[in-house]
Amino acid sequence: MAQQTTHEGRDKMNKAEQAGSQALDKGKQALDKAKDAAGHAISGAGEAITGAVDSGAASVGGGMKSLAGTLRDQGPHEGMLGDATATVAKTIEQGGRYLEKEGVTGMAEDLGEMIKKNPVPAVLVAIGVGFLLGQLTSSRS
Repeated sequence: MAQQTTHEGRDKMNKAEQAGSQALDKGKQALDKAKDAAGHAISGAGEAITGAVDSGAASVGGGMKSLAGTLRDQGPHEGMLGDATATVAKTIEQGGRYLEKEGVTGMAEDLGEMIKKNPVPAVLVAIGVGFLLGQLTSSRS
């Protein structure tokens, strides 16, 4: 009986992982589109493109909220796995709401404000990210 319950839990987690993987792939595609749109905005397309990027971010946010619902529906509902699934779904849903509400423009503004309020940690994070990117690019050469 315990083995069957464990097997069912693993099956549900596998389904949730598959749904999450599919949603992440869709999110990556949408973010690639948003990145392309941002590149056009930088090259002079102006506010119209910025609106498209924000719209793309809102679309990604909607997808994230949909993923959260899928995780809640298909994931385990009881025990430690149920708690973990609920927490992940809640976090993804909150991120989706933020993207829908703020868009890329709002995210950039929030990031700017955070850097102004916390300049030293921001510089340290930037140094760390730069180091990691340097390690990644030098290991591929």
